[in-house]
Amino acid sequence: MNLYPAIDLKDGACVRLLRGDMDEATVFNTDPGDQAGDFAEAGFKKLHIVDLNGAFEGRPINAEAVKSIIAATDAPAQLGGGIRTLETVETWLDLGVSRVILGTVAVRDPDLVKEACKRFPGQVALGIDARNSMVAVEGWAEVSDILAIDLARRFEDAGAAAIIYTDIDRDGALLGVNVEATAQLADQLTTPVIASGGVASIDDIKALKDVAKASGEGGIEGVIIGRALYDGRIDPAEALALVAA
Repeated sequence: MNLYPAIDLKDGACVRLLRGDMDEATVFNTDPGDQAGDFAEAGFKKLHIVDLNGAFEGRPINAEAVKSIIAATDAPAQLGGGIRTLETVETWLDLGVSRVILGTVAVRDPDLVKEACKRFPGQVALGIDARNSMVAVEGWAEVSDILAIDLARRFEDAGAAAIIYTDIDRDGALLGVNVEATAQLADQLTTPVIASGGVASIDDIKALKDVAKASGEGGIEGVIIGRALYDGRIDPAEALALVAA
């Protein structure tokens, strides 16, 4: 199981939001490249980046910050937020992002997602953000009438590298990851699932690791950790040793 430290970008800085509310942003580092370097030095081999402004505006906003992250470390980085066209997908991949995450466009234009998966095999993930099991879009500002599992099933044969599943009500709130919902999603899919939202302690990682061992064909491939890393609730060395054991 992989650990993905999160670098969420708002106005060029590394922040953490509370349940996706842009007005509830805590700034942890004004230098995203420096933050990426710190995570790499701590031993993390992968990164998770979100352009928060881009998610709301529907186009890349924090491009310079993303570039600084890519320049600061060789760790493969997956990026989401404001990616709504094939041209944007290709641009990010050409700039060195290892994998792009498509969320809102999966609801608005599913054919584009399928074409992206076909054109860039292994480099496109599906971002499914849910509130009470219903998919949220446009930077979580709108909740659709589509169940998370139903959206995931629509892309089972598309060739997505992974599904990043986020429980919005837990994101940034340190309430504990939604192990049950993540496991249920993973058990019903062949596409690997990455857990996100609410990771508060090493116990959350242990619980996900236990479920990952018992999950099906796709299983739980990883977990994204945000605020709990920034505020010291999770020790990087302990977390990395746990998943390596």
